[in-house]
Amino acid sequence: MKILALDSATENCSAALFIEGRVITREQRLEHGHAGHILAMADEVLAEAGVALGTLNAIAFGRGPGAFTGVRLAASVTQGLAFGAGLPVVPVSDLRALAQRVLGADPDVARVLACTDARMREVYWGCFERREGLAAPLGEERVSRPDAVMLPAAWSHQVQASARSAAQSREAALRLAGERVCGAGRGFAAYPQLRAALQSALDSLREELLPGAAEIALLAAPEVAGGRVFPPEQALPVYLRDDIARVSGQQSLN
Repeated sequence: MKILALDSATENCSAALFIEGRVITREQRLEHGHAGHILAMADEVLAEAGVALGTLNAIAFGRGPGAFTGVRLAASVTQGLAFGAGLPVVPVSDLRALAQRVLGADPDVARVLACTDARMREVYWGCFERREGLAAPLGEERVSRPDAVMLPAAWSHQVQASARSAAQSREAALRLAGERVCGAGRGFAAYPQLRAALQSALDSLREELLPGAAEIALLAAPEVAGGRVFPPEQALPVYLRDDIARVSGQQSLN
């Protein structure tokens, strides 16, 4: 299986190639100018693997939520490449890709609250759980004020159980190591009140992390294997906000 993945929803402009279980990646942190780099990154990963675009099984992309211009860029580039090569597409949530980055980095984490800065004093957020090694969504993704972000009730019960176990014995605490909850994303860095409100419920915090094409490729692989792909014209961005015109000037990356 060969999947090209693209992402430009945040400052992390990236491209990745999933090829027979391994991933070749290019990433660059950019404040502006994603459009001038993403195609070159795609060419580099394809060239490194010696793979032609037309031999791929699909093209995956970060469909948002994220910066308006960046999300639109990944969708439009994916659509153009897919039309030209006659390939299907796979949209992948950038919040889910962020959660996957956490799960890939820490095997003890099983639950992730992914939270990114939506500007206008709001955050994009979603909750995800580890299932067969991949981040699975728990409920809908949302955009809201930081004070409206909350953990699922089931996670709250887990946090209480963890505290009791830690007090009872080292062995009990170790059994729960695989159920740790991590908060991830720039939303925590942008809004300290969010970090303060949820700190006691989180086992760890990775506020520096951004989503990337490598995780998008990994998440797209089972979709391609299962035939859950879409024609190029359905390479569409997801913004979560309805008032895009009001947001676009403040979220532009290019």
